[in-house]
Amino acid sequence: MSTQIPVRRRQARGAVRRRRRRRRVRSPVPVVVLVVASLIAVLAAVAGWTYLRLNASINTFGAEGVDTDRPAANVAGQNILVLGSDSRSGGNSRLGGGRGDVGRSDTALLVHVYRDGKHAVAVSIPRDTLVDIPRCRLPNGTWTVPQTNVMFNAAFAVGATAKGNPACTQNTVEKLTGLRVDHTIVIDFEGFSKITKAVGGVPVCLPKNVYQGDLNPNRGARGRLLFAKGPQTVSGQKALDYVRIRYGIGDGSDIGRIKRQQAFISGLIKKVRAQGLDPATLLPLAEAAAASMTVDPGLGSADKLLSFALAMKDIDLHNTKFITLPWRYQGARIAIVHPDADLLWAALKADRTLDGIDASGKAKPTSKPTPPVSGTGISLALYNGTTITGLAARAATELKASGFTVTAVGTAASQRYTSTMIQYGPAAREQAQTLARVFRGAKLQPVTAAGITVILGTTYASTAGATPGPTVPPSTLNGKARSADDDPCSNLSYG
Repeated sequence: MSTQIPVRRRQARGAVRRRRRRRRVRSPVPVVVLVVASLIAVLAAVAGWTYLRLNASINTFGAEGVDTDRPAANVAGQNILVLGSDSRSGGNSRLGGGRGDVGRSDTALLVHVYRDGKHAVAVSIPRDTLVDIPRCRLPNGTWTVPQTNVMFNAAFAVGATAKGNPACTQNTVEKLTGLRVDHTIVIDFEGFSKITKAVGGVPVCLPKNVYQGDLNPNRGARGRLLFAKGPQTVSGQKALDYVRIRYGIGDGSDIGRIKRQQAFISGLIKKVRAQGLDPATLLPLAEAAAASMTVDPGLGSADKLLSFALAMKDIDLHNTKFITLPWRYQGARIAIVHPDADLLWAALKADRTLDGIDASGKAKPTSKPTPPVSGTGISLALYNGTTITGLAARAATELKASGFTVTAVGTAASQRYTSTMIQYGPAAREQAQTLARVFRGAKLQPVTAAGITVILGTTYASTAGATPGPTVPPSTLNGKARSADDDPCSNLSYG
């Protein structure tokens, strides 16, 4: 017995040592899991904190300033109004903002993102464009009276506040274009500076050397060299200086500056896409701009803002176009050229690209086409409510071929109709509804006078209806467009 006890003890001690060795072999697995889990928890906490901070810093403007009398909701694509504010308030003062604390907007683009998610066009609206500004809400809750034939950038300054009046500018753009603006984004100088730093700078190009006097002609001297001729990368203050340069290049006009701003935005888009359109890339970018950016309530959270940005990820650089609203000089101001501008807005509403592509993303019809509308027994007076020459005459020809009786053809009292209007008397409701099948998207309006009156809007020129009229903007616009993948040194100046 005595000899067996030590053996058993040695065996027991050996078993304990083997169990300890097995525990030592297995122990790194739970340690690694614990470390990884801890790192994930830390990263999630940091991301969550960043996300919450982003949510807290997003500024929105009140929807109560958006006029209730606005175009119908879009069925194809969406429109985003992007405004640049030059207010000197807050952190903008050190970056060379506008005079005083009143926010002004000298940069405005209406971006149409097509329904297919693969095309987009940004239309620059010159600040000096003569437009009609509808009623706008003041900070005290009252509304202004409409203004006619005034500069476009006056809309943003209505109310004379540091934040500006983006709702008033949105109302003005909707009245000007007949398009519903889905979202509005305002970026001030500080936000612009932060964005350019967050992406690590933006590639640009200068057609000639630029000096301090070109940025500020009131200096009375050329000053030091700001930019050497040729390609370079800019961020922060240098990026601001680039997009603000007006004098000393081309004819020194705002139109030339718009061309360089379009080139800059093209470079910014290209840089962001190269880094990747995913939350990891977009979140720091959004955080850089959020505190200096004001958006409509529809983009007023991190979720909405990031979802909106990610929705753009499939748009090809070549299919991202930049153009300027058709214009001509009227003294020192800019006048809109009709009917070119009307055709542009009508084409965007119909989701037609500048080169005539139907980018609505609609499935092709598989069923037989609906039979033609018969106008037998229906009489109407027809008026052109647009500046498109011959539109009423073309429509009258088509209507007569379908059996309608056209009693009068002429020009409406106003040429600013976007949607076609069908006005009908008390006994003509059913006939008006028949006409509405011809003029798709037309608005029916009961009136006290007998009979039917049709006033054609610009959408009629671009939608499938009774006329084979123009369905795309003038070809000259496509020829003048810049693509986001163009050479950054091309087409930088006007004059």
